[in-house]
Amino acid sequence: MKIMILCGGSGTRLREETEYRPKPMVDVGGRPILWHIMKYFAHFGYSDFILCLGYRANVIKEYFLNYEAMNNDFTLKLGLTREIQYQNLHSEQDFKVTLSDTGVDTMTGARVKRASAYLDSDYFMVTYGDGLSNVNIKDLVEFHHSHGKLATLTSVRPISRFGVLELSDLGQVRSFAEKPASPGWINSGYMVFHKDALKYFDIAPECVMEREPMERLVRDGQLMAYRHDGFFFAMDTYREYVELNTLWNKGQAPWKVWE
Repeated sequence: MKIMILCGGSGTRLREETEYRPKPMVDVGGRPILWHIMKYFAHFGYSDFILCLGYRANVIKEYFLNYEAMNNDFTLKLGLTREIQYQNLHSEQDFKVTLSDTGVDTMTGARVKRASAYLDSDYFMVTYGDGLSNVNIKDLVEFHHSHGKLATLTSVRPISRFGVLELSDLGQVRSFAEKPASPGWINSGYMVFHKDALKYFDIAPECVMEREPMERLVRDGQLMAYRHDGFFFAMDTYREYVELNTLWNKGQAPWKVWE
């Protein structure tokens, strides 16, 4: 099963880090957050990726074109008969990466539709290039196959950015909860689709996956939610970038499941 990762947004709320690179290339612990996402899927046996590129696509292309040299020792013979001998093997030997330039101004639904040209099986997964989780991918896929619908998304309870107070009429604080989980559920990505769901998507650049395609899937009873009560964190702001790096540097990264 191939994994589509949406890598085309400009990351305007993280402009401190995305002025010259796309958000999936912003580092967490010295590696692009995109690398962390790919390593996570590979841990569950999924290492065939389609990257849906857009904003500053060249940065991601150059990263993978230079991956061997940047992640291995090597011996280089100079001259007309130039040769490169890599001296060790990185742990991403079985990764297959298709880089699909889906357009700078293209919305998420159109990115999926355009990149679907590279699908070769009945099922595929889609996630965002800025969200880390410890969702069990094996259980997610099994859940999708169990219900027989066309689409599954992973739902999580959002965490409030602020402490929440319960107050009396006179202003006395009755309770204080620092960053509590909200009672509702949100889409965190980590989605599974049957290829027949693609008929709900449009190649037109204004097609937003989270709007008409999802809304139509809901109306037709074809969208299910896998409930995840564990870790999920989307890197939308500089503050969240700092928080993810802090977790990594402290050895407390819940998504770090690989050796």
